[in-house]
Amino acid sequence: MGAAYFYHLTQNSMEVTLPRLLEKARGAGWKIVVRGREQSRMEWLDQKLWMLGDVSFLAHGLAGGPHDAMQPVLLTTTTELPNEAACVMSVDGADVSAEEVNTVERVCILFDGHDQEAVQHARGQWKTLTDAGCAAQYWSEESGNWQKKADSEST
Repeated sequence: MGAAYFYHLTQNSMEVTLPRLLEKARGAGWKIVVRGREQSRMEWLDQKLWMLGDVSFLAHGLAGGPHDAMQPVLLTTTTELPNEAACVMSVDGADVSAEEVNTVERVCILFDGHDQEAVQHARGQWKTLTDAGCAAQYWSEESGNWQKKADSEST
């Protein structure tokens, strides 16, 4: 039984925070799906992840290729998990279901704290998932360091 971790981005952008979270998840041995809402945004993220350069190498691919099942990190706009991901990272308000939270090890929901629509959407996701009995944690970086601000145990 997994949990949903909500990351309220206020100090760093998603393209800075996402690679850090991906590296931590890969360090746990997990395959990951990064789910967005628009293909063009996934293509943009694909380019950003390849341009990490000397800082780090993060093997990944865009969904729809011949080797999706083998990708350690797969960027997609669908709810499928062709690489048998243990972790789903939702960006840009991509949907996550309570069933999915309970199936994978971890769901990470990253949202822009400077975008009120994104904040409202994340609040709705928190309510939907916790009302369904999912464990959830809310993390904020407003102090400059990540701090857990709320915790909801599964029922």
